[in-house]
Amino acid sequence: MRRKLAVLLLFMIVFLSACGGKQEHTPTPEPTAEPTALPSPVLPEETPEPTPYNGPVNPLTGMPVSEDISGLRPLAIMLNNIYEALPQHGIGKADIIYETLAEGGITRMLAIYQDITGAGKIGSIRSARSYYLDLAQGHDAIFIHAGGSPQAYDEIYSRGVSNIDGVNGNYEIFYRNKERANYSYEHTLFSTDELINEYLPTYSIRREHPEDYSYKMLFADDGTPENGESAQVMKVKFSDYKTGVFEYDPQSGLYMASQYGEIMADGNTGEQVGVKNLLVLYASVGNLENDAYGRIAIDLTGSGKGLFASGGKYIPITWKKDGYTSQFEYFLEDGTDLIFGRGSTYICIVPINSKVEIN
Repeated sequence: MRRKLAVLLLFMIVFLSACGGKQEHTPTPEPTAEPTALPSPVLPEETPEPTPYNGPVNPLTGMPVSEDISGLRPLAIMLNNIYEALPQHGIGKADIIYETLAEGGITRMLAIYQDITGAGKIGSIRSARSYYLDLAQGHDAIFIHAGGSPQAYDEIYSRGVSNIDGVNGNYEIFYRNKERANYSYEHTLFSTDELINEYLPTYSIRREHPEDYSYKMLFADDGTPENGESAQVMKVKFSDYKTGVFEYDPQSGLYMASQYGEIMADGNTGEQVGVKNLLVLYASVGNLENDAYGRIAIDLTGSGKGLFASGGKYIPITWKKDGYTSQFEYFLEDGTDLIFGRGSTYICIVPINSKVEIN
């Protein structure tokens, strides 16, 4: 009996297990593919610090040059600036341009070239005045001109100025520009960089600075004066006849020159003259006594006040020139040295009471 009961119980257990509800089937997940590794981000390379330039520079501009030319004497060339004689040729290649008055309210320019190579045609070349000698001698420059006032000739000889004269010297570097057939004769005397480089070594003129000579100009990559005021346009009045206009171009970082209601263009290229640095120097101007032609005298020795503009801003400055052969030196109002931006410079020398309009 007990055996039958045990068999019955076993049968019931098996039956209940078979009749239970179907178990839910949990699907086996598909095997997951290995994730694709994302590429590592490419980080920008660090910008290297600019390497200071230790090579030779043009001492009048602070710009790099291929070989050291600082020991050579620059050239100082008298250029016409009367309206009827325009355009000037070679002016856009000058390292420094000085502009100041001659008689009758007109102005003339003294263009300074540390290396004349590449200037092309240069002219028209005009006569000297004694105060232009002060500018040339301040650079220990070789002075190139076409005649001069009696006072200028006296001082050329008494001071022993190294000069090349296109009127009384008959030098081979000069020629009359036939393209100027419609100009007055005095506006036709020219030279070229090739003629100067060819014949200058044949003249008995010292070509190098004395060993102890050193340049006074100091340069930085950015000459914008600290704490300067805005100077987008500067209008410099020399006389009732001539006002120079200099407009700052942010794209090039240059002051672009205009005069007589037109751009100041280099006749060789047709391009407007632009400079990195602009200076206005106030100086004492007076008439020469007993001069029938109304010639003037400008005192460029001693000291005075001025303005300096670069990078679209300007500041007041002071200048000094200890003697005829001394260089100009420039200072901030606190007495520290003025720092120029690397590039060319335009220097306007005007009477003390001249008006300068700045916007």
